[in-house]
Amino acid sequence: MNEMRPKPRVSPDRGPLPHRPQLSRVFHRSSAPWLSAAPWAETPSVGNLALLRSSDLDERGMTPRRIRAELASGALVRLRPGVYASGSKWKASTPGQQVIARARALALISTTPPLFSHETAAALQGLPLYKPDRSRVHVIAPIGRPGRATGVIRHRGDVPADELEEIDGMLCTGLERTAADCARTQSFEASVTIADAALRRVAFTGAASYDLAAAERFRAAALTIAQRSAHGQTRAQRTLRFADGRAQLPGESLSRVRLHELGFREIRLQVRVPGPGGRNFYVDFGIEEAQAFGEFDGAMKYVDGRLTDGRTASQVVDDEKQREDWIRGTTQRRLVRWGWPHIADAEGLGRRLTAFGIDPPA
Repeated sequence: MNEMRPKPRVSPDRGPLPHRPQLSRVFHRSSAPWLSAAPWAETPSVGNLALLRSSDLDERGMTPRRIRAELASGALVRLRPGVYASGSKWKASTPGQQVIARARALALISTTPPLFSHETAAALQGLPLYKPDRSRVHVIAPIGRPGRATGVIRHRGDVPADELEEIDGMLCTGLERTAADCARTQSFEASVTIADAALRRVAFTGAASYDLAAAERFRAAALTIAQRSAHGQTRAQRTLRFADGRAQLPGESLSRVRLHELGFREIRLQVRVPGPGGRNFYVDFGIEEAQAFGEFDGAMKYVDGRLTDGRTASQVVDDEKQREDWIRGTTQRRLVRWGWPHIADAEGLGRRLTAFGIDPPA
């Protein structure tokens, strides 16, 4: 019988998910001959973070005594037994890169390809992580398979083949399954951040176009998956029904959580405001109970070339000022900005809003 396999995907993108075969049978990793145990074995790396095996250190003339000294000083970091990374490059890596690096290290020493899941799968898929656990990786192991491993969280069960995908040679749960698993097991803030980004990937088509039907299909699929487990169903329903792919950044996802915690319920996302010369402006949040607008102001928008369109930081600031003046003048609404320091908790955002005359609902 010819095996059907999850479609490989190279480096997470922001386009629609590839078609995956719909299979009724359960997929077992032992029947995956197309997955080599370590396709990156020649030059394993995550971004600028290179993974070093014991043989690599030996070739560099590092004795076991020196390795212990480097580990003690922090110059070297052990990711798995026999797999290391530079301490300085580890510190310079993003949390997501560190999660992926630990997953690659586990795969590098495993005799069969691990099936990564939950937060680890989200990292592999390029979804944003909120306060991730960078010391452990999540895998799904068959129910009857024994064994424990330090730094590995094993979730028992089998996964249908149509809920899997391969990314850069690593096997993980597909996007719907990942969103469902995270919604069941993670905090509301963390799971909403992941679910928003997953929904945006399947439903945002560019030019401010959001495919509501595609979003609802994804939401329904994730809810169906979550309902198979007796654990975390209520939590998953709360997250997946709240999630909205019109949130562009993790800070916007967390901002919406905080607004909800403050009691706001009529929150519109990416509100269109007609601009001069036939242009359209879009505001992150329409806070309808207060007849106000809100914007999450991440510093990235002033330095990321994809967002600045070649403009200097001062030009971006000037354009933003003119845009805000137009919005305030034409809508007669207050517009308040906030950043990461204001959304650490609901109280912080509440104080920011109150300073601008926007009081949370009683």
